[in-house]
Amino acid sequence: MSVAWRPPQVVHRPRRPLRRALVLAFAVAWLATGGTGTYLYAQRYWLYRGFPPPVTPAGVPRGAIGQVAFWSRALHERRHYKVYLPPGYATAAAHGRRFPVLYLLHAPPGRPDGYFLAGAIGERADELIHRRRIRPMLLVIPYGKTRLFHDDTEWANTQAGRYMDFVLDVVRDVDHRFRTWRRRQDRGLAGLSEGGYGALNITLHHLHVFSVAQSWSGYFDQTPTEPFTGASDAQLLANSPSAEVPLKARAIRRLGLRAWLYQGRTDFTAPWRIRHFAAELHSAGADVHYGFFPGGHDWGLWRAQVPRMLVAASRWFGRSPRLARRSELARVGHALPHSVWHRLLFNPRRRCAIRHPPPGFKFPSYCAHRAKPSS
Repeated sequence: MSVAWRPPQVVHRPRRPLRRALVLAFAVAWLATGGTGTYLYAQRYWLYRGFPPPVTPAGVPRGAIGQVAFWSRALHERRHYKVYLPPGYATAAAHGRRFPVLYLLHAPPGRPDGYFLAGAIGERADELIHRRRIRPMLLVIPYGKTRLFHDDTEWANTQAGRYMDFVLDVVRDVDHRFRTWRRRQDRGLAGLSEGGYGALNITLHHLHVFSVAQSWSGYFDQTPTEPFTGASDAQLLANSPSAEVPLKARAIRRLGLRAWLYQGRTDFTAPWRIRHFAAELHSAGADVHYGFFPGGHDWGLWRAQVPRMLVAASRWFGRSPRLARRSELARVGHALPHSVWHRLLFNPRRRCAIRHPPPGFKFPSYCAHRAKPSS
């Protein structure tokens, strides 16, 4: 019996998406891991600026870093500041000991804890106190950020807010909360970049509050930009340390003032500016030290000079500058030759990034966002 041939039946089974799902899951995991790693790297760089997280050496007592919230009468809102308390502060304070204070101003778009994370100032203070190179002191960093004018306050009383008065609010709150010496000879004001300008400007306006001023890569003249947009010439001059020094000469000679000014050798600020300002400040009666150190306008420079600035402030604290027999003008390091500095300044890749150009400087046309000439 013959059987008719039939083609084999083909069963069409639905294709399982397992392989596709595995591939997709692997791709998502790979992207997520890479994205997370990129985010963590970027965040870590933003916090530490390429340096390893600071660590106090073994065997060195550590100070305490905290954050304080308080009401600012100048800004009419609740604000914060960071504070470093030296090792053994609580015990010493309980026994009646008082401490000097160095206030430090940050720059936009920086953050107050940059001094601790990128600058490692807490760990350097721990080491220097342990080695008895500096006196135990408080370090206070006001939180001076704003949502206006690209986070720029200039640490002055402007349309961005009364940030000069805010610094004085911080001083009053610190003296109220902590065991500090409530006298100018044990208060110093320092800052980096815009904070360095702010430290000089505030100190000159409030010589009865601070006896020590430090400018880390700061500048000495104000321009009608950011919070000073639309400001009058009188307002700009009143907030230009170079113009204020001659007006405060009598008060400087009467009260005394000590200042440390420095910048990197490849900073955008012309070396003659810091030399000229140092000489003017010294002529007014201040004890002035200034210097040029390897580096630019960045944390590599500021971190390296933290110990020098802490030692200088510590040596000056507790001694009234009025008792000094004569003021001193001292320089450390050497600036680059003007021709070399000029070539660096006019490098096309760096020229557009200049934040505070010298008078007469004009941004080239390819700096579209900065083409407006400076005043």
